[in-house]
Amino acid sequence: MTRLECSVKNCVHNSDCYCCKHAITVDGREASRADETCCASFDENRGGSFKNLFKTPETRLEITCDAVKCIYNEDSRCKAQSVGISGDGANVSSQTQCSTFKAR
Repeated sequence: MTRLECSVKNCVHNSDCYCCKHAITVDGREASRADETCCASFDENRGGSFKNLFKTPETRLEITCDAVKCIYNEDSRCKAQSVGISGDGANVSSQTQCSTFKAR
């Protein structure tokens, strides 16, 4: 499992810069740069006060990765030891990105 730190504080799954989902998906099949990727699991916290009461923040989780040009992608799974998802203030997933993306 990969260590994930997420700075997208307005995502409903974010709690103290960690994700409360057990797995996420990174999109970017044609990506050549980090800003061409996104967290497909992003959901905007529109109320601003929602706290996930059912899950605790996951420090390590499974990452399905569609960014096939990334050096960390092995068989559609992220193999990086640590991943950063950025895009604080995002309203939609396309305003987020996998800041760990590195082109082959």
